[in-house]
Amino acid sequence: MPKPRPAVDDAGSAPRIIGGDLRGRRLEFTPDPRTRPMKDRVRETLFDLLGTRVKGAIAIDLFAGSGALGFEALSRGANRAVFVERHFPTADALERSARALGVADRSDVRSGDVLLWAKKLPTVPAPLPADAPWVVFFSPPWEFFRTRPADVMALVAALGRAAPPGSTFAVEADTAFDAGLLPDVAAWDVRPIPPAVLYVKYDRFPPA
Repeated sequence: MPKPRPAVDDAGSAPRIIGGDLRGRRLEFTPDPRTRPMKDRVRETLFDLLGTRVKGAIAIDLFAGSGALGFEALSRGANRAVFVERHFPTADALERSARALGVADRSDVRSGDVLLWAKKLPTVPAPLPADAPWVVFFSPPWEFFRTRPADVMALVAALGRAAPPGSTFAVEADTAFDAGLLPDVAAWDVRPIPPAVLYVKYDRFPPA
């Protein structure tokens, strides 16, 4: 049986890291029709916005897919990355990518439905690292913003309250997303890159 082809990025090939020490390295990825990798131009804009906030931080890549966001953060100086992916073959591919890139000792791959975390924080399934600020990436399937909006926003709010001081949060949605659903909505930096829109918040959230 032929092996599945890698998911494609803007260049028509497997996802790649676009900046930092691992720039140009390709990521292994087991395609899943439910997964929508972030395009290179959107990822580049996001990391331009984050700037030096990534250095020394803990990257938390939710709905990780290929892990492009978490590995990009490691490439640009993050101390550690936590990847959460519910599709088990894709989670296995994340672990292989971490080993191939030489960052397995700085990578923590967790399998399961991250939307369940909202009710379990701050101990899910073991405590998240809290010895440095977090950079948290929320890039779910866009359909979740329509089919499970309450669950997605509960997760955003829960991570925002659990994070250490100085943490940063990034949500990628589509242009149909109602930004009014975001917690502390006025505090987000909004950057449209059609058909995507980036929302970035540069501090943790106020208590509920």
